Amino acid sequence: MSEVVHTRVRPIRYGFHHRTYFWLVDLDALPTLPRLLRPLARFDPRDHFEGTAPTLRAALDGYLVSHGVRNAEGRVLMLGHARVFGYVFNPLTLYWCHDRAGNPVCVVAEVHNTYGGRHLYLLRPDTHGDARVAKDFPVSPFFAVEGGYRMRLPLPGDRLDLTVQLCHDDGSRPLTATVRGRYRPATPRTLLAAALHRPWSTAAVSLGIRLHGIRLYLKGLPVHPRPGAEPKSRSEPRPRPWRRRRCTWSTASLDTTPSTHSTPSTREGSL
Repeated sequence: MSEVVHTRVRPIRYGFHHRTYFWLVDLDALPTLPRLLRPLARFDPRDHFEGTAPTLRAALDGYLVSHGVRNAEGRVLMLGHARVFGYVFNPLTLYWCHDRAGNPVCVVAEVHNTYGGRHLYLLRPDTHGDARVAKDFPVSPFFAVEGGYRMRLPLPGDRLDLTVQLCHDDGSRPLTATVRGRYRPATPRTLLAAALHRPWSTAAVSLGIRLHGIRLYLKGLPVHPRPGAEPKSRSEPRPRPWRRRRCTWSTASLDTTPSTHSTPSTREGSL
């Protein structure tokens, strides 16, 4: 199980947390479940990237080649939700890409919003898993498309410890999201336990986002107009790097000690 925490500090203070589970899978060895359990977890290429590739690996490879990345031919680990009873909503899916020798090359962050849009960010994290990128895509109606993200995305090992922080050009950090969990091998028993404990988990995530949006609206938080030409599939990143005022990690919401990690087992698992 994992815990997702959102902390908003401006223009009003608001926070929430919920528990869910994610899949950590090798794109070249997606899990094969017993027939009776397949409704509880299915990975469909139509749910990611442009939704037209025959496999998730083919979709990722096409995206990387189109952005000049030609050495990510090794292992790819994906973290995200699977379809449960035919439905999935993935606010954030992450792909850790390696070369043939097993060295990290890049991370692809795939973001979905509740309007049905999706967007991809190509990241080059440092040795601690830290990366920065300009915000190019509307996610929350209560934030304009401005500033950028600072992300801490170390490769999951026995533990999952991710942070995404929204940084505005004035140096403020209005929103911090963290995801923390513990790795468990994916077996029929653990999958059944997770499904019973968090039934229809992806629908619960989608519903929770909408409920918290209603609460923020009732608190008087202004809504930013949604861009009229919002992409529903891959969109090109802005060519400019995001190099406005320096945004540092908020020590109130994040332990700044560099984290260490180990490569997870080749078996699929949940976090």
